[in-house]
Amino acid sequence: MLILSRLYWFISWVLITAIVTVIVLMVLRLIANQLDLNPFSWNARTIRRLTDPFINPVRRGLTRFGVDPKYAPLVAILLAILVGWFALQLVASIANMLAGVLISLRAQSFVATIGYVLYGLVSLYILLIFIRIIFSYGTTNYRNRVMRFMVNATDPMLVPLRRIVPTAGAFDISPIVAFIILWVVQAAIAGTLLRGFPLVFY
Repeated sequence: MLILSRLYWFISWVLITAIVTVIVLMVLRLIANQLDLNPFSWNARTIRRLTDPFINPVRRGLTRFGVDPKYAPLVAILLAILVGWFALQLVASIANMLAGVLISLRAQSFVATIGYVLYGLVSLYILLIFIRIIFSYGTTNYRNRVMRFMVNATDPMLVPLRRIVPTAGAFDISPIVAFIILWVVQAAIAGTLLRGFPLVFY
């Protein structure tokens, strides 16, 4: 359990450091743009070399949607925070599931072990649907490998719900219904298989 805890905090620290690093680089890029540095100076070339891997994909996406690419650093900051948050949530869900499984195995409770596995898988599925919703607003390119994986993973639940649940004007509310169903499933798991066991460890 101690190793798992240390591993969780280490991965969280790495992710937070990565988010902060991207934010700092984007702020430096914004400052460099405002100062109108000589593009051939060492400072300008270094900043461009460090930030272009993040800026260029965002710039292409903004251009595709008809948005001024000068906002790319700000959008990159927002994406870094959003993706970082998703990653932290994913790590926390997996860590909680593993910690719960370890505790239930120590307590020799096979039922609780199944409960923790199911609860963790439902948490991951909720997160996956949420990620799909967010990224569907930013990209319509379903040829993207990550987007295709999210679509294939979440369609088995969302497609039948779309047939049953009416749309609210132009808005598809089937994901909201999916969240409610999955939260009820989690509550049922917590109230039956995990009765007397903690749900959150980190």
